[in-house]
Parts: sequence; structure tokens; C-alpha cells
Amino acid sequence: MEKGKTSRATATVVGIDLGGTNVRAALIDEAGHILARNREETPKEAALLQETIVRMVAEISEGRAQAVVLAAAGLVDPRTRRILRSPNLEAIVDLPVVEALTQKLSIPVGLVNDAAAAALGEKWKGAGQPFNDFVLLTLGTGIGGGVVHKGKLLDIAAELGHMSINAEGPACQCGRRGCLESYASATAIVDRAVKELVSGRDSLARACCDGNYYKVTAEIIFKTAMEGDLLCREIIKDAAFHLGSGVANLVNIFSPEAVIFSGGLLGAWQFIKPEVQTRVTRLAFKPLDRDLKLLPSTLGDDAGVLGAARLALDLMAEGNPAPSSADPGIARPLQSH
Repeated sequence: MEKGKTSRATATVVGIDLGGTNVRAALIDEAGHILARNREETPKEAALLQETIVRMVAEISEGRAQAVVLAAAGLVDPRTRRILRSPNLEAIVDLPVVEALTQKLSIPVGLVNDAAAAALGEKWKGAGQPFNDFVLLTLGTGIGGGVVHKGKLLDIAAELGHMSINAEGPACQCGRRGCLESYASATAIVDRAVKELVSGRDSLARACCDGNYYKVTAEIIFKTAMEGDLLCREIIKDAAFHLGSGVANLVNIFSPEAVIFSGGLLGAWQFIKPEVQTRVTRLAFKPLDRDLKLLPSTLGDDAGVLGAARLALDLMAEGNPAPSSADPGIARPLQSH
């Protein structure tokens, strides 16, 4: 557990980024200062996961937490405050986790999609601060997103990674074809690299996996691209080309001031941004792209816990341990990444 400086602010809450691999918890005050944090592997059993969350909250807050919000990778039902679908948190799908944690912790508990929380975190303390209207895209195993409009998290599904950019494209795990995620996620990039290596394409990535191409990761692809590898640069630029098509669609729909990108693919930002910019310039309606900013996240992994904390502060102020579907940003049908 890592502890930081004590803040003069009196209200303290816990934001939790509930991922398939790790649970990340942070004690945060009303000024957005992270006072303490912890991280543990995500248990695979529902009961053990709840126990882990309760213990982590106790360890970092020492009784000071006044509300908790979970930012989870999943589709959230606003009526039942349950995760309806999640690629990495199957153990707690359709379980009353919010109610159980509210009872165990005796403080208000809320639930929000992780990408939406990241968007709110960027608005509060990150790259989104100067903007009233922006879209955030999380570029990782999948592609998720959140939309901020007039300074508020927009209450929409925001399944941004599942917009189809090619009706005849590859099948997506969601059941549709040609989804943005199928072209521009880390999974898509790795799948393309493996296919090219198996076909005999020359690449520095061969030496990074001892001949087992299925050990190739997005990080390896980015690293070898930086070293000048032509295949890896080609793969990244192709993914960025398709990402630009998706971003252009978002610009035409939402007319944002900025599009902010977060997630593991930022490791290749120097290759991604020019391709996205060129595609947006070509496809977005004029003058919607005239002053558009394409920006990387400034919060990194802290965006989710900060956004969750911002919602927890709102929840605490309401003094309502059981938020309803009318509570903006606490429980809504949001994207599954």
C-alpha cells in the first residue's frame, strides 16, 4: 500500500477500478488528491472478490471513506445496479454486488462502467479539463468509451468500439461485423501480427518470442516498431487508419472539441496520431474538425479511479446508499470494455 500527502479537504471517498486482472483502489479527497492506493489481483470467485474489496477499502481508508464507486468493465443495468455482461468479470455478472457491499461497508456504494469513469476522471483532473464536450476512447484489449457533453458525463450506451466501419468486415465477438474494435484494438493488432508472422513475413518480432508467434504482445509490436521494424509499423498504421475512420464518425455525430485516447495503445502514439489525424481530416464534416484536438490521456491508469471517486463524492453528497437509475453517472447501460 502506498500513501501520499494528507489533504486539508474533509470529504474522502474510494474509487475502485475493477478489472479482470487487477483491482485498483484509491482513497481520494474532494480536491482530487490521491491519499492512498492499493492493488491486488482480481479474485475469480464472487464472494472472495467482495471480501477483497471490503478489505482494500478498510486498509486504505482507515475508516475515512464516506462513499465507494466501482468502475467495472461491463454493461451496467441502471435499474438493478448489476453488471449484465462483462468479458472479464463473469463471476459477478447479474449479482447484487452493490447491495452486498453497501451492507458490508455501511456507506453508499455505486457502480459505473470503467471507460465512462475514465472520461469523467479526465474531465475532472486530466486532459479533458479545458473542454466542455469531448469523447474518450480507451484503446486496450477492446475499445470502450465515454462522452462528456456540456461538462457532464452523457447518459448513453457509448458502445463506441462496436460501431461498424465495414459491414462486410471480420466477425466481432459482439455478433456484428466490421466493428472498430475488430480493427484497432490491441487484440486486433496482435492477431494481425501473428497471422503475418505465420505467413512468413520478416520482422524483428520473431526474435522476441523464441519462435512461438503466439507469444507476441502489443508491447513487443510497439517496441519493434520504434526500432524501425517495417511490418510492425505497417500493422500499427493500418490499425490507426481504421481508428481514424471511427473517430471521424464520432466527430460527425458529437462535434466534440477533443477526442482523448487512453489505454495500452498509447505506447505507439507517435505512429497512431498522424494516421488518425489524416483520416479525420479526410472524412469528418467541415468545419467540425477545424479546431479538433486529438490528445493522449494525462492520467493514465488513474483516470478510472479518479472518475469513480468523482461520482462517489456526488453519491456521498446525496446521502443515498442506493442510487436510482435517475442518478447520472452512477449506474447506467454503458459499454463492455
